[in-house]
Amino acid sequence: MAIDITAFHFLRPLWLLLLIPAALLPFAWLRRNDVRARWRNIIAPPLLAHLIVGEKTRRRVQPVHTLSALIALGALSVAGPTWQQERPPFDQDKAPLVIVLELARSMDAADIAPSRIERAKQKVLDLAAARKGARTGLVVFASSAHLVVPPTEDPAMLDLYVPALAPALMPRDGKNAAAGLAIAERALQKSDAAGTIVFMSDGFDANHTDEFLRLAKASKHQLLWLAVGTENGGPIRGANGELEMDDAGHPVTGTFDAAAIRKITQAASIPLASMRADDDDIDWVQRRAQVYLEAAQEAKIVPRWKETGYWLVLPILLIALYCFRRGWTVKWLPVVLVALATTDVQNEARAASFEWIDLFATHDQQGRWSFEHADYKRAAQRFDDPIWKGRAQYLAGDYPDALETFARLDTAESQFYIGNTLAHLQDYEGALKAYDNALARRADFPDARANRDLMQKLIKDEKDEGDESTTLKPDQIDEQKKKSKEGKQVLVQGQRPSEEAWMRNLNTSPAAFLHRRFEQEAGGAP
Repeated sequence: MAIDITAFHFLRPLWLLLLIPAALLPFAWLRRNDVRARWRNIIAPPLLAHLIVGEKTRRRVQPVHTLSALIALGALSVAGPTWQQERPPFDQDKAPLVIVLELARSMDAADIAPSRIERAKQKVLDLAAARKGARTGLVVFASSAHLVVPPTEDPAMLDLYVPALAPALMPRDGKNAAAGLAIAERALQKSDAAGTIVFMSDGFDANHTDEFLRLAKASKHQLLWLAVGTENGGPIRGANGELEMDDAGHPVTGTFDAAAIRKITQAASIPLASMRADDDDIDWVQRRAQVYLEAAQEAKIVPRWKETGYWLVLPILLIALYCFRRGWTVKWLPVVLVALATTDVQNEARAASFEWIDLFATHDQQGRWSFEHADYKRAAQRFDDPIWKGRAQYLAGDYPDALETFARLDTAESQFYIGNTLAHLQDYEGALKAYDNALARRADFPDARANRDLMQKLIKDEKDEGDESTTLKPDQIDEQKKKSKEGKQVLVQGQRPSEEAWMRNLNTSPAAFLHRRFEQEAGGAP
C-alpha cells in the first residue's frame, strides 16, 4: 500500500503528548534505582565501588522499557495516523435514476426483435436489476407524459407495471420528450444526490425543442439518450402479432428519426448511444450515472480519513506477551482473572450480545450491510433505527413484528409500510386506512396513492363477488365460491411471498389501471 507522505497526519495529535512521559520514564526509573547515584554524595566513589553488592551489569531490557514502548505505541495508535480518505458509511453510493420511455405508436415497429417496445421494456428491467439497492423510477411519454413508478429501491414495482406497457395505453400518439423530462425532474427534485435521466426513444418532435432545451439546461441531473430502432425502420405489428395496414392496404411502417435525435442531443449536450442486443448499453448507463454522482458529491463531501492506527495493536500485543515471563508477571494478575471468571449473570448476558464487529461498526451499519446483501432477517436483528428495522422485518416476511415496529412511528413512510404490511396480512380495509393516513401526512406520495387505488379496486371486486353470491341459492353459493377460488389467485396462509408475487396476487390488471390513469391525467391535453 503506497503512503502519500504529503497527506500523512494524525487525527487526534494531542495524544502524542504521551510520548514525553514514555521517553522520560526509563530515565526516571533508572535514576531512582541507581544505587551509585544515591550514595555518591555520601560515600567516596573508590570506597563505594567495594561496598555495592550484586551484579555489576543489568539486563538490557527491563520491564520499564516495555512499559514505555507500550505507552508510546498506544499513543501513536490512539492519535490516529492516516493518509487515506474514505466515504462515510451511509453516504449515497448509488445514483438515483429515472428512465423516460417513449410509448409512441412507432415503438411497435418490428425492425428490432421482437419489437422496439419489447426490447426497451427488457432494458428497463435489466437496468433496474443491475442497480440493486439503488432507486430507479419510470416515466412514459407520447403526446403526454406520465409517471409510472417513482424512484424506488423496490424492483417489484417495475416488475408489475413494465410488462403491461404498450403504445395502446397512451391517450394520444406523439413524441413529446419535453413533457417526459419535466415529470422526471419532478420525480428527482427531492433527491439530494445527483441523479441521471435516461431517454429511450426512436425519435423526437421538433415542435418541443425550445421547451426541452430550457428544461435540459436548467437541470442539475445528467441526461443520457438510448436510441431505439434501425435506419430503415420496420413494420408495425398489433397486439395480436399481425401487421397493421393503412387504408390503401399497405403495411404501416415505424420510422426511426435518427437525425432528430442527433440534433437535439447535440444541442443539449446529451451523450447518445444505441440500444444494443448485449449489455454494453446497460454498462454504459451504469458507469456514467455512477461517475456523475461521484463527481457531483466530491465537492460537498466532508473529508473522512481512514483510521490506520489499529495496525499498531499487533506490536502492542507482541510486547504485552513478552511481558509474561519469569519475574515480570504482575502479582495481582490472578486476582483479575478470578474477577473476570466470577462476573455476574447480567454482565454475561450483556457480553453474549456483543459481537466482535461491534468494535468496528454500529448496529445500523451492520444492519445496512446485511440489508444490501438481502439478508433481511439478520438486518432486522441488528438495526436500531426503527424505520430500517421495520423495512427489514417487512422484506423478511415477518409481518406481525414489522407492523409492531411501524406502529411506534407516526410518519408518512411508516403509515405506507403499515398499509403494505396489512395488505400482506389480507386486511385490505386496514391497509386502505393506512394509505389514507400516509397521504394525509404527505399529499405528494405516489407509491401510497397507487397502492391505495389498488386496495380500493380489490375491495370493490370482493364486494361485487359478495353481492353476486347473495342472489344465488345455498347450493349455488358453494359452487360459486369454489369457482371463484379456482379463478382467482389468493395468498396461502403462512406463506411468505415475494413482492412480485404479492403484487400479482392483487387480482388487478396493471394495463387497465395504467390506461385509465393515463386518460385521467391527460384530460383535455392536445
